[in-house]
Amino acid sequence: MESDEALLAAWRGGDRRAGSRLFQRHFEPIARFFYSKLQTGVEDLVQRTFLGLVERSEHIPAGVPVRAYLFGIARNILMRRFREQYRDGVFDGETVSVADLGESPSALVDRREHLQLLYQALRSLPLELQIVVELFYWEKYSAPEIAAALGVPETTIRGRLRRARELLGESLHRLAPAPELAAATLQDLERWADELRDRLGRG
Repeated sequence: MESDEALLAAWRGGDRRAGSRLFQRHFEPIARFFYSKLQTGVEDLVQRTFLGLVERSEHIPAGVPVRAYLFGIARNILMRRFREQYRDGVFDGETVSVADLGESPSALVDRREHLQLLYQALRSLPLELQIVVELFYWEKYSAPEIAAALGVPETTIRGRLRRARELLGESLHRLAPAPELAAATLQDLERWADELRDRLGRG
């Protein structure tokens, strides 16, 4: 199987089939990235992400995988979308969550309480924290890989992961109808995060 790097180079050289293969290979996780935060305009943002990849392919830092760089582009496009939408100054990805912005991302079609609870808690995280949690639990990136994808120091990512887990725990206990449900969800967080990733956006 051709590497992402080889497909991207061929795409830049005019091979549209290579671009199509690269798109098909990474469409699902990039679409999921946007669907967990937005309800409308996702298809356009996904297209802009892949267009941004081919336009900036010569500037990918050495050692950063194409897939990781894609997520970095997606994050920047998402932040730009929110800044343009909330010009009155209320938007700050370090402190404002999707829930604060009143966004209604893709509905979770699953009756299991653990998943519904985790989804609500995830949406209550500040956006920058939600992103690192999703990259860590859904995409299985390590802290150094997330740092490379987002272009920030690894220590920053580790700090965000710690803070995200703390806030998730607080949100789970605040939102859960029973303390036992919150505790069980947090105790088996990786399992429920995996199931939430697989269920998100399905009909």
